[in-house]
Amino acid sequence: MPKNKRLLKANKTRVNQVQGRGSLKQPAQRRTELEQRHPVWRPMTIAQLQDNATAEHPDRPLIITDTRTLTYADVQAQSRALASGMIAAGLKQGEHVALIMANFPEFALVKLAIARAGATCIPVNFLLKAQELAYVLDQSDTCMLITMDHFSGLDYLAEIDSITDDVPDLRDVFVLSTGQGNGNNKGRASLADLAALATPESDSELARREAAADGSSLSDILYTSGTTGRSKGVMLTHDMILRAAYSSVLTRAFEDGRRIQFALPMYHVFGYVECFIGSMFVGGSIVPHPAFDPEEMFDWAERFETNDIVCVPVMTQRLIDLARERGLNAPALHTVFNSGGVNHPGIWAEIREVLKPIEIHTGYGMSETTASTVCTRVEDGDDCLANSNGRLKLAGIAGDPQVGGLVADYRVCDPHSGEVLAPGAEGELQARGPIVTRGYYKKPDETAEAFTDDGWFRSGDVGRVTAEGFLTLTGRIKETYRCGGEMVMPREIEDLFNNVPGIAQALVVGIPDRKMGEVGCLCLVASGDTPPAGEELIAMCAQRLARFKVPKHVLWLDEADIPLTVTGRPQKFKLARLAETRITEMTQ
Repeated sequence: MPKNKRLLKANKTRVNQVQGRGSLKQPAQRRTELEQRHPVWRPMTIAQLQDNATAEHPDRPLIITDTRTLTYADVQAQSRALASGMIAAGLKQGEHVALIMANFPEFALVKLAIARAGATCIPVNFLLKAQELAYVLDQSDTCMLITMDHFSGLDYLAEIDSITDDVPDLRDVFVLSTGQGNGNNKGRASLADLAALATPESDSELARREAAADGSSLSDILYTSGTTGRSKGVMLTHDMILRAAYSSVLTRAFEDGRRIQFALPMYHVFGYVECFIGSMFVGGSIVPHPAFDPEEMFDWAERFETNDIVCVPVMTQRLIDLARERGLNAPALHTVFNSGGVNHPGIWAEIREVLKPIEIHTGYGMSETTASTVCTRVEDGDDCLANSNGRLKLAGIAGDPQVGGLVADYRVCDPHSGEVLAPGAEGELQARGPIVTRGYYKKPDETAEAFTDDGWFRSGDVGRVTAEGFLTLTGRIKETYRCGGEMVMPREIEDLFNNVPGIAQALVVGIPDRKMGEVGCLCLVASGDTPPAGEELIAMCAQRLARFKVPKHVLWLDEADIPLTVTGRPQKFKLARLAETRITEMTQ
């Protein structure tokens, strides 16, 4: 059947399938249908999941944007062509391919191609600047790079050219032209050129690798912030990713064909696992935005019959503000998932009142746990949303009997003594289970430090877990914070101020911000009578760091103001409270 007729048939089927808000089946019934659809857990790769979904629904759309729609069959064919090209270019099984790309359809195509070729993906935060990027590419042993040329004012080819000597293992670079630059790729090959490298021999080798694919192999190394001054590569296998995604689909009770819309970058587990991978378990679609734009989000939700919008709080609030101004006419939209940051207390009532979804979810997780480990269920009601981050996710066939049939379990421990505390007590959250990472790439010391002697992962977060499995996050032992959903590592910023004249001490903490969730506050102790101007210090940060890492506030303190532990170390959580109070007083 010609492609245009197949698409017309698929769209007609979709019109017949779109569920009116009032006819959405109950969560229990949707879960039963999902379990009937996937009766047995079979370890596989993300590419094999895509192949299974393609066999079932080749003509259904998998990726929908305002310029093109790619069916499951399209994605399969195009990702295979790229994978064969990678093999023809010399990519060996187990080698590492870095991916610098916003949420263009090519992200998903390349992601699947890397899996098909038996390689490991290094999804890179596209906001990183030259030296930050050089560290990730070098530490991860990247040998091939797929990148955008320009995006959001950043010239990636110029950045890459400036760090070539710092990444000795990098052999090949292929480029996606986004249309935002001058079109000069400096002689770099395009993705079309990559696919064109394929030969009958590379096709045969691809078929061999796909047939031998192993779900226990390393799928991704995701770089996340830590407390030691350098980001760490979280190692995730294909099976971990699929278990995490399936458990989210089961807990949130996805219906057949669910369309999920999001602007969360797919280099994060939220957009990658919860949305892209999750959608394929129900033959669904993703509607990904390369950048967050509230007007565009509403336009696409209305035009493409979105069922589910997934956001971090800073995005959700802007959608609410826009909906109050212009309204929202998206009758197929029935679910909002709002998670991944600090919420103000009234957010859930605002979502209910203004966006009018039938179902609302929130959750909690981190890169080290592959994705969310707890999530609210519709049956738990709004009290669960207001008073917790959800409860331990349903796992079904993806669960591990050794952890009670879950994909991840939690306990709470005293952060100083390590004593396991009773349900409901507050302490450090520790996790274990089949979706918890086994460690950080080439960082044995950090890996050893991250786990207890009996194998539980130290989250660095403080919270409570009830006997019923409801988790409430109350704080952080770690110093990191999230600005606009991006994790910020204070040590990286503080190191910029070593030996800066006029500064005796520089500390960075995150404080609440209604627009960004949290923002950085640069807390300084002066040396001498003429300290530098705060504006100059912020400008210095802006020259060297990604935008989300640049502090918003500068606060000068006396040395005696800095709260210390008994061993003389700054107590960041107390300093954050002090900074919040001072900045609030200054801005009122």
